[in-house]
Amino acid sequence: MPPLPQLILLPGLLNDAGLWRDQISGLADVARPWVPDLTRGESIKDLAQGVLDQAEPTFALAGFSMGGYVAQEIARIAPGRLERLALLDTSIRVDTPERASRRQALTEAARRPGDFLGISQAILKSYIDASRLNDQDLTGRIVAMTQRLGREVFIRQNSLERQDGEAALKALKVPLLILCGETDQITPVAGHRAMAEAIGGAPPVVIHHAGHMTPMEAPKAVNDALRLWLQRPAGQR
Repeated sequence: MPPLPQLILLPGLLNDAGLWRDQISGLADVARPWVPDLTRGESIKDLAQGVLDQAEPTFALAGFSMGGYVAQEIARIAPGRLERLALLDTSIRVDTPERASRRQALTEAARRPGDFLGISQAILKSYIDASRLNDQDLTGRIVAMTQRLGREVFIRQNSLERQDGEAALKALKVPLLILCGETDQITPVAGHRAMAEAIGGAPPVVIHHAGHMTPMEAPKAVNDALRLWLQRPAGQR
């Protein structure tokens, strides 16, 4: 029996392996999950090269949110090493001036003295579905993860310049999955539909009653989608 494929799971801004807890355990029978550290690079390209330096010769790759931009850079640098690609709750476009300004304001706010709250209870409503705001296990895990990584990681990651990924993704000839939460306010469904159309992929898988944090909010639905993607024939989009 051939060895299970390496499945690289790229976390988003202020996320670590805790984001992918249920994918690491739930997909262990069909893949060998690995979550790289994306907290140290000074550019998206640095992060992508760091992953490639540690990865096996070929691998399946899933990128969440900021990790989706790292996945796109990996597709740009080393497309021949990708066996398949999944993009979750992310974008392929550079920031609009409005979004860039908003990110800059958040970076400046994070530099001010005082406690760093990460994704605090006060702003969780923009990250998860409204139906989950009273789920103390879920919200506690998210808040703890972002506070665990802290101020300096937030400033570094939030300052990373995003690149447009359309050309790199259109050139790929591997199984693609685009997935997002139905009520994702950070990277809405409409953007994922436009992404799929732009790169010639299938329409996105939309996870009902989930916001931006789909791997944590809806682990079974995400795992089901990733399992089907992992089992699709190689060499076909």
